[in-house]
Amino acid sequence: MLFNLRNLLNAATLRKSSKQLVQHFRSGQPTQTNVNLKGRDLLTLQSYTAEEIKYLLWTASDLKQRIKDKGEYLPLLQGKSLAMIFEKRSTRTRLSTETGFALLGGHPCFLTTQDIHLGINESLTDTARVLSSMTNAVLARVYKQSDLDLLAKEASIPIVNGLSDSYHPIQILADYLTLQEHYGYLKGLTISWIGDGNNVLNSILMSAAKFGMHLRVATPKGFEPDPNVVKVAEEYSKEYSTKLFFTTDPLEAASGANVLVTDTWISMGQEEEKAKRLKAFQGYQITMQTGKHAASDWTFLHCLPRKPEEVNDEVFYSPRSLAFQEAENRKWTIMAVMVSLLTDYSPQLQKPTF
Repeated sequence: MLFNLRNLLNAATLRKSSKQLVQHFRSGQPTQTNVNLKGRDLLTLQSYTAEEIKYLLWTASDLKQRIKDKGEYLPLLQGKSLAMIFEKRSTRTRLSTETGFALLGGHPCFLTTQDIHLGINESLTDTARVLSSMTNAVLARVYKQSDLDLLAKEASIPIVNGLSDSYHPIQILADYLTLQEHYGYLKGLTISWIGDGNNVLNSILMSAAKFGMHLRVATPKGFEPDPNVVKVAEEYSKEYSTKLFFTTDPLEAASGANVLVTDTWISMGQEEEKAKRLKAFQGYQITMQTGKHAASDWTFLHCLPRKPEEVNDEVFYSPRSLAFQEAENRKWTIMAVMVSLLTDYSPQLQKPTF
């Protein structure tokens, strides 16, 4: 009986210490920032200011250093759950979100089309309200951006865009963190996009100028980005005094660029267009020859999965390629998003230079 009593007392002491530890990490130390993202949605980077995006990157850098480099335990999301709705398959989005949310003490719930059919067996409105009553946030990887917009309208919890046909904001956060880590800054860099005018490019167009980055875009005729997105990007370019250039010539787009970026030429749902697209994108493969037109310090990004026709092995596996660091940073940036939208945590470490 004495042994059992000691065990109970030890367990109670451990629970108390654990609770104090969680409370300490939830509050953190105050930092000099006016940014507060708690309760917000993340549907597109257009709705986030330059300072708010920088804050997300700062938080990602902070978490990466504290958890990965220093080995700290930060149960910032203990007691919280995340609904993960995936209409499209994924490696990086699923793995980074599941492992990242769990690493912070939370419980991610993965839902496929076998578990939930948005707007089919239950309306989006009803789905949003049910999920709001059972979870703390939703990350949805969907086809239609309008589905995300309706979920955000009807839900009382944060909705995060895990990818749609229109935007891929969480990918771009990882890209920017990777470039900041490599170059030590973002302002003044020139990004060259060589490929399809897709959701990833749209997200770059909605955000690059906010960091003072210049953008040069090459897409084949008929595969240009959304004109409405381009119009907003042109306004940002004027507001932040950056350069924005469009062409159909990959080498012209690469001229003087610090970063060469491409993506899949055939996105999910476009499989029937494969032959047409492969023909249209001839000459768009990124090679070392492409790099000869870029700045001497050029690097390469690709959000993956990658096909050899998009970038050859010589570039993809070279020291200039940051693709795998970029992939890892998907984890630290989605962790930063969740922590920022769900808690009062503030970064503890020094703010990086952007």
